[in-house]
Amino acid sequence: MTAPGPIHRREVSLFVVVGLAATACNAVVAIAVQKLFGLAPLVASLVGYASAVGISYLGNSLLTFRRPVMHGPQFVRFAAISLAGFAINQTIVYIATAHFRWPLAMAEIPVVLIVPPATFLMSKFWAFRAAEPA
Repeated sequence: MTAPGPIHRREVSLFVVVGLAATACNAVVAIAVQKLFGLAPLVASLVGYASAVGISYLGNSLLTFRRPVMHGPQFVRFAAISLAGFAINQTIVYIATAHFRWPLAMAEIPVVLIVPPATFLMSKFWAFRAAEPA
């Protein structure tokens, strides 16, 4: 087993761009559907998350880590990371809105500060890692 490669500025920069696009989609959709349809914060957050998953997978696969999109094990690892990020997201939104009584827009601030760095590290060193030589 080889050690994972170093973090390259190009990967970090592209992850930030893809992450900003996915995060913006997530936050805007979550806030919009809450305002438009009166959804509860956790339901609105779920809708926002679902709207951003494709942007995240395709962008990180094709741009950030330059890996094939149609790779079963990679997608399964990505899905696990994505669901972990979603669980963290929902936990933060729940605590912020239910316990601190923050509006959803304010609850999205810690989500944006915590989830992307955590998912970058998991993506770089696990989901999109380079294939090991046979």
